Amino acid sequence: MLYWTVIFLVVAIIAAVFGFGGIAASAAGIAKILFAIFLILFVISLIMQLLGGRGTPPL
Repeated sequence: MLYWTVIFLVVAIIAAVFGFGGIAASAAGIAKILFAIFLILFVISLIMQLLGGRGTPPL
């Protein structure tokens, strides 16, 4: 997911350089949303890892 965030950010920067304001704003908005989702999932996975411990021991 972080890969797609970087892709949309690069598209936004390139579009802004060439003067396509609407496309740049849309791509930047999508990049922000994807980055926020990535951060939320990352924090949830960290919390689950801390609360879960090491799991069951092998047999």
